[in-house]
Amino acid sequence: MPYLTFEEFKGLTSKDIGDEAFNALLPKASAILDNITNHFYVHVDIEKDNKWRVNKFKDALVAQIEYFHVLGATSYEEINNSPQSFTAGRTSVTNPSRYSSTGQNETKPLAAEDVYIYLEGTGLLNRAVMVW
Repeated sequence: MPYLTFEEFKGLTSKDIGDEAFNALLPKASAILDNITNHFYVHVDIEKDNKWRVNKFKDALVAQIEYFHVLGATSYEEINNSPQSFTAGRTSVTNPSRYSSTGQNETKPLAAEDVYIYLEGTGLLNRAVMVW
């Protein structure tokens, strides 16, 4: 059973991404949140859990779907795979190096930063080993 319906999604966002895009992005966004929350709702019935925490989880799921939609990608490789330079006619565009002044590679994360805003304080970010 999916964590979020399209009707719930429409009620939680102002973005209109369409039913087809929503259904394409939901499985990967759900997998990301399952990973971040240590698969909490795989073991706990979301329908019986605290409504406040469930609502925060759904807000985080909406944020992740929106993030994927804005980027037009759902994998780490797709998100961070941009060409160094390209030319269209007489126009040439060169992207700056993907390395910061410290030499570290600058990449975009797979999980939206907004997800953590919603999940903080819910207990869903607990990384302790669970005994189910």
